[in-house]
Amino acid sequence: MYGDLRLKSRYLLSPLAGFTNLPFRRIVHEIGGMGLGTTDLVNARSLLERRQKAFDLIATHPDDSPFSVQIFGNDPSRMRDAAQFLEEYGVDSIDINMGCPVERITKTGGGSAMMCDTNETVRLVKSVVDAVRLPVTVKMRLGWDATQITAPRFAREFEQVGVAAIAIHGRTREQGFTGTVDRSGIRQVVEAVERIPVIGNGDILTVADADRMFHETGCDGISIGRGALANPWIFRQLVQWELTGSFDPPSNFDDRLALLLRQFGYLCELHPERRAVVMFRKMGHWYLKGMRVRPHLRHQFQISRTIPEFESAITAIQTAGPHGASRTDQLPDLHVPVPSGPVERW
Repeated sequence: MYGDLRLKSRYLLSPLAGFTNLPFRRIVHEIGGMGLGTTDLVNARSLLERRQKAFDLIATHPDDSPFSVQIFGNDPSRMRDAAQFLEEYGVDSIDINMGCPVERITKTGGGSAMMCDTNETVRLVKSVVDAVRLPVTVKMRLGWDATQITAPRFAREFEQVGVAAIAIHGRTREQGFTGTVDRSGIRQVVEAVERIPVIGNGDILTVADADRMFHETGCDGISIGRGALANPWIFRQLVQWELTGSFDPPSNFDDRLALLLRQFGYLCELHPERRAVVMFRKMGHWYLKGMRVRPHLRHQFQISRTIPEFESAITAIQTAGPHGASRTDQLPDLHVPVPSGPVERW
C-alpha cells in the first residue's frame, strides 16, 4: 500500500530518463507484475508553465494504471502548485525527486542537492503532502557524499510529515552510479521509520539481486530501472518467484521483436510517425542489442528517418534473426551501462 493506494505488486518501475515513458510503461503493464510505474522526472516549473515537454512526460492511458509522476524543484510553493495540478490531472501518486545526481538538476537546488539542507527540504515535502489528498512519496539517495549520510534522518522526518513511502537508492550523489550499492545504508533507512514502506533501489538486474536486496535490507518493495530496460519481463518473473519459487525465462528473439513493434506503435499514437521513428532510436538500440542483432543491421535501424526506412530495417532484422542463436533460444543477459566519469560532466 502507498497510503490509500493499493499496488498490484511490490515491484516498481524506477524513473529512468528517456526510457520510462508511456509506451514503455504500457508494455511492461501488459507483460504483468509491475506494481507502479513512475514517469521520468518532470520540472515543476515547466509543468506550471504548461510546456509541451512536461505534458509529454505526464501523458497516460487507461492501461497505465496505477502511475506516479515524479516532480523536481526547490521552490516549495511551485512544488505545491505542481502537485495540486497533478491531482486535478488524475495521477495516482506524486513522487518527489531527491535522488538525481546530474549537475543540471542539482545546480538549481533540486535532485540530490535537497539532501544538503534538512530543514528546508522537510518544509518543502510537508507543503506538498499537505496540499493534496494523493499519496506523496520521496525518491532519494543515501546522502550527498560519504561524509553526509542524511537519508535515515530524512526518512524519520518525512514519515512524521505524512509521506506515504520512501524509495532509497543505495549510493551517494558523489558516487553517481559507480561502485556497488550499499545495502547496509538502505537497511539504516528501513530501521529509521516505524510504519511506512521503504523501497530498495540499485543494481537490481535479476531475481537473485532482488532476493539479496530483500534479505540484506528488510525493505518492503523493490524499484527497478536498468534491469527493466534490459529485461521488461523482470516484474513478471519476480511475482512468479514470490508465488512459486520459480520463474519463466525472459522471452526469445521473436517475442522481443513483437514487443519492440508494439511499443513503437504506442509511440506513434502520441507523435507524428517521422518524429516517433527518431525518438525510438534510443530504446530500439537496447532492444536490438539484447536480441543479438548484428551491428550493421542495428546501424541500419539507427539511421532510419521515415516509416519505410524503419520497416525496411525491421524486415532485414527479422529475416536475419539473432546472431549465433536460434529464434527460440533464451537470449543472454543484457548489461545496460550507466553514465561514466565524474558526475559533474553528465
